[in-house]
Amino acid sequence: MKYGLIKVAAAVPAVKVADIAYNVVEIEKLITLADSEDVEIVCFPELCLTGYSCQDLFKSQLLQTKAEEGLMMLLEFTRKLDIICVIGMPIQAEGLLLNCAVIIQSGSILGIVPKTYLPNYNEFYEKRWFASAQDLNSTSFYLAGNLVTLSADPKLFQTGDGVKFGVEICEDLWAPVPPSNLLTMAGADIILNCSASDDLIGKHRYLRSLLMQQSARTLSGYVYASCGFGESTQDVVYGGNAIIVENGRILVEGDRYSLQPQLQVTQIDVERLRTERQSNTTFINAQRGAHAAIIDAKPLSGEHSFKMERPVNPHPFIPNANDMAETCEEILNIQTVGLAKRLLHTNCEHVVIGISGGLDSTLALLICVRTFDKLGYDRRGIIGVTMPGFGTSDRTHDNATSLMQSLGISQMEISISKAVTQHFEDIGHDPKKHDATYENSQARERTQILMDLANKLQAIVVGTGDLSELALGWATYNGDHMSMYGVNAGVPKTLIQYLIRYIAAIPAFGAQRDVLIDVVNTPISPELTPADAEGNIQQKTEDLVGPYELHDFFLYHFMRFGFRPAKIFLLAQHAFMKEYDAETIKKWLLVFFRRFFSQQFKRSCLPDGPKVGSISLSPRGDWRMPSDASSALWLKECEEL
Repeated sequence: MKYGLIKVAAAVPAVKVADIAYNVVEIEKLITLADSEDVEIVCFPELCLTGYSCQDLFKSQLLQTKAEEGLMMLLEFTRKLDIICVIGMPIQAEGLLLNCAVIIQSGSILGIVPKTYLPNYNEFYEKRWFASAQDLNSTSFYLAGNLVTLSADPKLFQTGDGVKFGVEICEDLWAPVPPSNLLTMAGADIILNCSASDDLIGKHRYLRSLLMQQSARTLSGYVYASCGFGESTQDVVYGGNAIIVENGRILVEGDRYSLQPQLQVTQIDVERLRTERQSNTTFINAQRGAHAAIIDAKPLSGEHSFKMERPVNPHPFIPNANDMAETCEEILNIQTVGLAKRLLHTNCEHVVIGISGGLDSTLALLICVRTFDKLGYDRRGIIGVTMPGFGTSDRTHDNATSLMQSLGISQMEISISKAVTQHFEDIGHDPKKHDATYENSQARERTQILMDLANKLQAIVVGTGDLSELALGWATYNGDHMSMYGVNAGVPKTLIQYLIRYIAAIPAFGAQRDVLIDVVNTPISPELTPADAEGNIQQKTEDLVGPYELHDFFLYHFMRFGFRPAKIFLLAQHAFMKEYDAETIKKWLLVFFRRFFSQQFKRSCLPDGPKVGSISLSPRGDWRMPSDASSALWLKECEEL
């Protein structure tokens, strides 16, 4: 394991029913392949040594004896290998025949897990051949030359890197209280399931849902390997499912009905899972009293190469295409209902909002319109204010005015140039010096206008700043940093573009479509310094603080999982390998952490605003941090990358 990532595999070997010699060779092929790819744990299907569909042949002493000999062959084969293998086979002990998973490594048996829940319906009559783990008294005996203990007691296996995993077998997962519940409560990071599940109409969909739900409920990784082609098709067909899930999300999935053996490989992020558990008090409370025996595996020997192999979403805040419309509508509803409650609570039917023609103010305006429509308020109670200054471009100004006119809201234009020029004179600032004073004076003048108008009109000021700006502190303290309700406080910059595009596609906003699309395509800018001779925007935010898609990526992984800079850097390199080189990512990662720490004071007095996703920077919610916390540890690691 490196960077908290452990490489696992779900294997579906070719099989011949009751032909153990053949099955051993096929299992060895996949072990060899897995080991060549530096897999640390590989899970095989239920009863893969004999084949699952042997039926009454399981009672044969010859089959049982040859299964043990097959295990001896696998132990010898793995003697010089570090890889941990989970193999399904029948085991006879104390007069009972048990359906077991045998965990082996480097020629030794680490432990044996017997199946607890045996199906005895339809085509499955396992109770005809096997006893349940519940029928077993703890016993010790020799198996394939190894002294082993077999019991129903829960047991965890621990790799040399400290990753804990548990094993359950097929039907165990389908039980009302699966063994994996207890195993994860006792500390298992990963569950491996040796399975043999036939295919029926609709069953696969349910299986996928079950795997996702169980891994999400237990905040675990789940490796599922089920038998496939080669099993008897006398009455049913086995599709050969190989699925690896992490906290409710399928990482890899094999080809069902493949006629060829399969090995599905990916990395499970154990650090990510453990961070989720640390912050989930329900999970923590459920762990009380849970325990299991821990069996240690051997540490890895020699050098094992590492490279990032699991997919990394470069835009973690963006919904996938299939869920885009539903998720966008849900986000907009959260923002809308949040503002509606504030208006009803304050008995207010007027809002004041600064409209710049940029992304943030456009989304905030659209939320105001949706809110007023939902409450049955007159849209003219929305007072949109354009406040052109020294850097306002014709493009943004025209988009702002056009949007307000087409939406039917009240519109005001108040130039700030004269007031800010007088302010420069009052404080003795040279207007030719385009520094922080020059820029922030404009932002504060705009906020003063909005606040005073709100007082005059018995309205509240709706803030437009977004989550990404809050993370970077890209706001003027007591300027655009301040409002009476910040509807965009939980929405990152990268997501805002998708929300506006979604609204632009709604027929009810057809009249605004062209303007909304142009807003999305306009360079992001605070427009606080003059435009060029042709009136084009000169001050581009992403040239100054870096690409928002990178900063949103950094923010997500730092806030959601507490990842250190080195791991975020690794993930970003993999996610953006075609867009940014390592030096560029390092440069902006350093900027992110420097600004995130230095700008906390702005977040410590943040106005109210709704959380819409998994992350919020509210000092009353997800993020509570001293404004004077040192960034030294994080910046040092960034510099050493």
